[in-house]
Parts: sequence; structure tokens; C-alpha cells
Amino acid sequence: MPTPPRPPADLTPRDQAIRSTLAILSVLILGLLGTITVLGHLQHLVSQQQLTNAFRFELAEGTAPVSEGTVDKVLLTAGTPVALLTIPSIGVNEIVVEGTDSGTLRAGPGHRRDTMLPGQAGYSVIMGRAAAYGGPFARIQELRPGQKFTVTTGQGEHTYAVLGLRYAGDPTPPALPAGKGRLVLVTARGPAFVPSGIARVDAELVSETKPAGARQTTYNSLPLADQEMATDTSTVWALVFALQFLLIVELAAVWAFRRVGLRKAWTVFVPVVTVGGLFVADQLVRLLPNLL
Repeated sequence: MPTPPRPPADLTPRDQAIRSTLAILSVLILGLLGTITVLGHLQHLVSQQQLTNAFRFELAEGTAPVSEGTVDKVLLTAGTPVALLTIPSIGVNEIVVEGTDSGTLRAGPGHRRDTMLPGQAGYSVIMGRAAAYGGPFARIQELRPGQKFTVTTGQGEHTYAVLGLRYAGDPTPPALPAGKGRLVLVTARGPAFVPSGIARVDAELVSETKPAGARQTTYNSLPLADQEMATDTSTVWALVFALQFLLIVELAAVWAFRRVGLRKAWTVFVPVVTVGGLFVADQLVRLLPNLL
């Protein structure tokens, strides 16, 4: 006679709590790793394609931003495409968006909104991730003095020549003469996903300087989340609700396992837990440094 299946073992409340906690932690760890690597890379590619289409249309229509506001003088929202950065020597061809908080930099490099747009007189700063979400600035530390690259904005194509690479404590380039432009590329320094500092590449504008657009944001009014190696805590409330949702789902899965068996419970709850875990991981990434 075939051996009858064994009934599920009775778990004490303590065992159930431990199992639920370990399951949630496993989902979160796997979701976080997947989000900042494979899924993050795919998200970056999709975002860049969408941004490229939008920016090309604006260039053709003559409506690409040339200041911190739109043609209707409305402050640019975070994530608005403002430039195309092309550095052939290290394989960079990225749409630059307005804003530099952790969430915004998932789409690509970001223009720090308290600085001038590339090509204009004054200082411009573009920040990008070194590893996560495609790591668009993973190789900028390979740039050498004299190498040239271009940035395209609503005012045309602008050419820059690299001055050098610097880290914390290194001397800064000479003061910028009046009417000249300088661009600083910023990313994390150190092994992938383990930043040990900040790397900056200075470049001088060697093409015609364009008039500077109006800026409403100053360094003093720049949100903390937009500064170098900052984290974004604006959506912590969403993370709290997502964690509560995961806990409820896990408790429901334990109950279903005891009532209908492992196979049916697995079929119903694995997709739900996976989606919830990815959402939580996405929110956790916002709490990581924006240059990671």
C-alpha cells in the first residue's frame, strides 16, 4: 500500500514567527540584490530609451530646457531630460536628467539643479551612479587630461576637454575666469557597491560659451537628498506600508499552508510575495547613497 502523506507539522507560534521573519528577510535580500543589479540595469535601459525619444523630440521642436524652468517658466520636475552626454572613450552615451536624488539617478546621470546647464558660462555638475542601475559613470575615473567629449543641450552641442581627476583632499583647479564654463562629473569612488569616497572629473568648456539660463535653486536651498552621497527618505512611509503588507502576506501564507497544503499555498502566494519584495527593495534602494 502507498504510504499516506504526512500531515504538516504543527508549528508553535514562536516557530511560525521565526519562519515568517526568515522568509521575509530572504525575499528582501534577493529583491534588493536583483533590483540594484539585473532588474536595475534593465530599468536603466528602458528609462534611457524613453528619455532619448522625449529629448530628441524636444530638440526637434526647439523646446528643450535651457534653464531651470520650462518654456512656460515652470520649474523643471525631477527626471526631466536636459542634455545628452557623449564620452566615446569610455562608452558613455547617456541622457542627463534634472535632479540628483537617489530615485532620479536610477534613470541616468543627473544635473545638479543649483548649477548651470552644460555649455553655459559658470559651473555645471553632473552626478551619476558608479555601479547600480547600469553604472553609467563606472569608468569616468579612466578619463585623462586633454580627452574631449560632448554634451548636447537645447543650446546646441558643447565640447569639453578633461582637466583631471581628483579625490577628497586633492587640489582643485584654478578659479574659473569670467565668461568661461566648467563641468564636473561626480560619482562614487571605490569597489562596486562599496563606495569609499567621491571621485570628480573636471573639464573645461572649449567650444563657444552660451548665455546662462535662470536658476531658482542655490547651493543653500538645494535639498539634502540631491547632494553627493545623499539618501532619499521622502518615501519611507511607502516602505513601512510595504513591509506591513509583506508581513500580512507571510502570515496568510502560513495559514494557507496549514489549511490547503504547500502546493496550493505556493501557487497563490509566491507571485504576491515576489511583487511585494521587489517593491520593498525598490524603496530600500532610495535609502542607499545616490552615487552607488
